[in-house]
Amino acid sequence: MSLTELSGAPTPESSPGPEPAADGTPATRPQRRPSPLAALLVRLHFYAGILVAPFLVVAALTGLAYTVTPQLDQALYGDQLTVADVGDQPRPLTEQITAARAAHPDGDLAAVSPGVDDRTTQVVFALPELGEKQHTVYVDPHTGEVTGQLTTWFGSTPATTWLDDLHRNLHLGELGRHYSEIAASWLWVLALGGVILWWRRRRNGRGRVKHLLVPDLSAAKGVRRTRGWHATTGVWLALGLLVLSATGLTWSRFAGENFAAGLAAVDATRPGLSTSLTGTPADGGGEHQHGGAPTAAADPATFDRVLAVARDAGLSGPIEISPGEPGTAWSVAQTDNLWPVGRDRVAVDPDAGIVTARSDFADWPFLAKVSALGVQAHMGLLFGVVNQILLAALAIGLLCVIVWGYRMWWQRRPTRADRRALVGAPPARGGLRGLPLWALLLGVPLTVAVGWALPWFGVTLLGFLVVDVVLGIVARRGGGRAAPADS
Repeated sequence: MSLTELSGAPTPESSPGPEPAADGTPATRPQRRPSPLAALLVRLHFYAGILVAPFLVVAALTGLAYTVTPQLDQALYGDQLTVADVGDQPRPLTEQITAARAAHPDGDLAAVSPGVDDRTTQVVFALPELGEKQHTVYVDPHTGEVTGQLTTWFGSTPATTWLDDLHRNLHLGELGRHYSEIAASWLWVLALGGVILWWRRRRNGRGRVKHLLVPDLSAAKGVRRTRGWHATTGVWLALGLLVLSATGLTWSRFAGENFAAGLAAVDATRPGLSTSLTGTPADGGGEHQHGGAPTAAADPATFDRVLAVARDAGLSGPIEISPGEPGTAWSVAQTDNLWPVGRDRVAVDPDAGIVTARSDFADWPFLAKVSALGVQAHMGLLFGVVNQILLAALAIGLLCVIVWGYRMWWQRRPTRADRRALVGAPPARGGLRGLPLWALLLGVPLTVAVGWALPWFGVTLLGFLVVDVVLGIVARRGGGRAAPADS
């Protein structure tokens, strides 16, 4: 992951000096040139890093803020979300829902999440004026008293919802989602490219494995030392950044649609849960979708019966009960996101009190499992506090790598009086022209395919190429040639 030209070509500070001849005069030898593939990767890595880094900075900062949402929720809404005294036996859901309805008589009853351990029961109402959001009333399951009310987004508190929107779209709606998709689309390219370039630079040196993972502190101060910190930190972060990139793309606007279509094409989507009592399949729901349609006519007493059936069917831990339309089954889903996750679901006939269908997490296709678990890890939920710490470390490490990358760009600037410049020159062009035919025949279709699957990667890559061509034309017409960054 990086923003600089980590090619294998020697630089003035890293190239060995010329061996003296027998008479003591310095001998000259040609400088080793990078292969066309390496040169092309260096130039792509440099330009992509410089231009995409601002998007990554925003994503890292907003993601870092999101990692503390569980603690923030407890600080802001602890009185609503949790109870101080945990009793032996919770009150019937009938009593709790009646109390919630008395506190908030408006809206259709959309879902109920019975309180578990020290968590309050959440009674969710849908109101047309709230759109995708809901109104949640929190009830102490042991006393039946209402502890508070919040406007929520699929269970998320206002603070978490605000930070989630900030990270996903900067509160700019669909337009803002483009920034996060650009960041996720390039993050994996920069991470893999940086690792390859750093390995290539270190592969012929002594202690190469050590210096892949540990910066060479014996290097002279300046760009070499900065590059060491930049590259070795990127190597340590690479796996985590790849996971963040892949999971972020799964719910992006354009790449996410292609990802979902790909899963559907190989029959690897999350299985649906039929709530039909006539044998007609029903919608299976998504990650942010309540299992049933809101209904004002749901009898509070029915929730206790459905809860008992679901518990007997093996659904333990936190669950969500979603009433369906009259004549359909109710859905009950486990909502435990902590590893090992509980994601089983059953459909219950509310009148007969029997399970009519079920979907167990163990039976999901492998890719559907990986996708669901990856999303929970990306949100910092899968491994609790450990997950939050790892995400925070990734965000801080990414910010450090970006700062070091820009610092290298500045440290490479020409400082001679006749060549003074604000920043360093880009790596030398010409790598594409020197590629062998087999690389073009393989690389061009592969790049087009990736650009189609990840549209914002394709569009921005095309933009980089256009800018590079224009700069090349301007340089030739001016009769000058920018000095390569590695020279």
